[in-house]
Amino acid sequence: MNSAFSFEIKHTSQGLARVGTISTPHGPIQTPCFIPVGTKATVKSVLPESMKELGAQALLANAYHLYLQPGPEIIDEAGGLSSFMNWPAPTVTDSGGFQVLSLGVGFKKVLAMDSSTFRADDVIAHNKDRLAHVDDEGVTFKSHLDGSMHRFTPEISMQVQHQIGADIIFAFDECTTLHNTRMYQEKAIARTSSWAKRCLDEHAALTASRSDKPYQALFGVIQGAQYEDLRRSAARDLGGMSSSGISFDGFGIGGALDKEKLGTIISWVNQVLPERKPKHLLGIGAPEDLFIGVENGIDTFDCVLASRIARTSAVYTMTGRFNVSNSPYRRQFVPIDQTCDCYTCTHYTRAYLHHLFKGKEILAATLATIHNERFIVRLVDQMRDALIGGSFKDLKAEFLSRYAVKPVASH
Repeated sequence: MNSAFSFEIKHTSQGLARVGTISTPHGPIQTPCFIPVGTKATVKSVLPESMKELGAQALLANAYHLYLQPGPEIIDEAGGLSSFMNWPAPTVTDSGGFQVLSLGVGFKKVLAMDSSTFRADDVIAHNKDRLAHVDDEGVTFKSHLDGSMHRFTPEISMQVQHQIGADIIFAFDECTTLHNTRMYQEKAIARTSSWAKRCLDEHAALTASRSDKPYQALFGVIQGAQYEDLRRSAARDLGGMSSSGISFDGFGIGGALDKEKLGTIISWVNQVLPERKPKHLLGIGAPEDLFIGVENGIDTFDCVLASRIARTSAVYTMTGRFNVSNSPYRRQFVPIDQTCDCYTCTHYTRAYLHHLFKGKEILAATLATIHNERFIVRLVDQMRDALIGGSFKDLKAEFLSRYAVKPVASH
């Protein structure tokens, strides 16, 4: 790894779980860590200062969206993503591959979380037109904003991400769905491997030509859907890959993940990948899934779930998730969660948030998002402390024994 980026394992326990520190040019990340998503260089409805106050150590933005608007050259002129969004801490960008493919086949936010349904090589959502076409060189896609045509290749993804300037960037990969056939998954794995090597080459060239810029760590992305042999093969391939004198600084576990096999799939990959490099789980953020990720060796997570559901009035508590806009909460003059230390819970009541959502006030999204992001950030922080203290299994058992999707309204 480059001297400006490193990962030190500070504590290990039985199995794959560990505690560590990722060092970046914009500061450290204590792991395991949840990284909130600010898709367009903002966590919707929340100030960067508020994200810092609630304990976020890093933020993830999306290369696809920032490429389309405002354009990577503008962010580069601004001094990089951290300067542009006034976030004086580590940043991450994904490669754009997920958005190109998910928006391209009309599935928007979710590709698939269940492998038991149909199989097809040409997956497309119902009543949607295909906006992305994949070939061995890259992806041609139509902008969801204005219909203009664009082209992403591994080289272009690297160029875009270097201009955006995040501390951690990801190799361009072909993100498949669980609906794709086994034969297509094999083709996508081979294509992703080829693209990974091209990303290493372009990353090395850009790092050399932009030596005045802070070093950016490049993570390879492991695909393979729900197939053990494909996941392990991809992990061996990218885990040992080097080109232009460099190898990957870390790894992301990507693609559509079958939730029923989440822990198993993560363990397949992390048993193979180099132990001393950080592992990131892309797009997973439900509380129960975070426990599974941590115990199977995941160091960092990102997910839009906490902020997205907040805007629909869904909020987390230690006993589950509920919609504060529902009628039972109209006269509940207590915090969302009485165990929570966030700004929202220390200043406002369920009844007030109920009122804001019913009145369609913008502040509703702000207060609910602050709470949800703090809840998830704090939960993973508690997992980190529990790993150090040897009580992770107890924390997991205690949390899951009382956590439900919809708690009773009267507590």
